[in-house]
Amino acid sequence: MLEVRGLKAGYGMSAVLTDISLSIGAGEVATLLGRNGMGKTTTVRAIMGMLAPRGGEIYFSGQRIDGLTSDAIARRGIGLVPEGRLIFPTLTVRENLIATAANRLGAVIPWTLPRIYGLFPRLAERAGQRGGTLSGGEQQMLAIGRALMTNPQLLILDEATEGLAPLMRDEIWRCVAGLKAAGQSILIIDKNIVALKKLADRHHIVEKGRTVWVGNRAELETAGDIVRRSLGL
Repeated sequence: MLEVRGLKAGYGMSAVLTDISLSIGAGEVATLLGRNGMGKTTTVRAIMGMLAPRGGEIYFSGQRIDGLTSDAIARRGIGLVPEGRLIFPTLTVRENLIATAANRLGAVIPWTLPRIYGLFPRLAERAGQRGGTLSGGEQQMLAIGRALMTNPQLLILDEATEGLAPLMRDEIWRCVAGLKAAGQSILIIDKNIVALKKLADRHHIVEKGRTVWVGNRAELETAGDIVRRSLGL
């Protein structure tokens, strides 16, 4: 579904990504792992067209998308839950959810307000509340719901549970597990390796802007040296 080959990108004179490669199949959950500052969010920004690649190729559903605008990439079926959530603070929960809602690819069972409220009952309770007044965990639920309302083929979660209370983290992981069970393709960035080991089918480790290791769940368990060096575990 998504294939990134030799991606290069940066800011100004600074080269942040020098050789990022990753792939996600339909229905897979894949991770992008690495210490802070290794290029994970920059990779997401390049995939989404928010940062122009300086080299390499990005394919989605068999079509090359590097060089397209962010809105064109989103319309092709990639939904992003960005780092920091970035919900609309002055809009209500309901308004946040319907602001970008669409079913451009004709999903048979599309995401609707009732489905989102079923996934996150807290959002139903706060449907008329402004986004900026929600807790961090509730804002993350809202950001996920907003992305799902675009009915994406691929969902990207950048720092899925960063800064959340333990109960809220558990709620987000429950949501991701449910989405996986329903066949949603997901690329996820997070520091909770224990949770990611249980959920993900494929792992990518990045170090200084390069993909240095790729493997499945079982292979990650035995990749002691690279995990310790690149993730600090």
